[in-house]
Amino acid sequence: MAMNVGPGPDDNDAVISTINTTPLVDVMLVLLIIFLITIPVVTTAIPVTLPKERIEVRETKPENVIISVDAQSNIFWYEARVSNVEALTEKLKKVATQKPQPEVQIRGDLAARYEGVGKVLLACQRAGIVKVAFITEPPPLN
Repeated sequence: MAMNVGPGPDDNDAVISTINTTPLVDVMLVLLIIFLITIPVVTTAIPVTLPKERIEVRETKPENVIISVDAQSNIFWYEARVSNVEALTEKLKKVATQKPQPEVQIRGDLAARYEGVGKVLLACQRAGIVKVAFITEPPPLN
């Protein structure tokens, strides 16, 4: 029986065909440690249920029509009072023919009866207005 100790005389220039995985394992361990340290910092420890309100910033454009209803259910076209619903419908019909059709923004007083706002919606429907928006104020921050 013979024992082979060290490379033979013909094996000096032999190509090693195995891949050295030590640097790969070192890099993976470093990345694992970095992720284990940074993940608890990113996540918060206090469970909080966030509000589901959507705040949409409205931009008042000159072509938008602003109709206001006060507490006594009086209807206003910008700052001018409109005498009745038929007059409002006639004004809205003129606006409805514009291309593109402007948006009608309704500002209803909190103390106003629904009847006043309902009359404005009826006039918008009769005039063929497609875009109607209700303007509100956000609640105060505590």
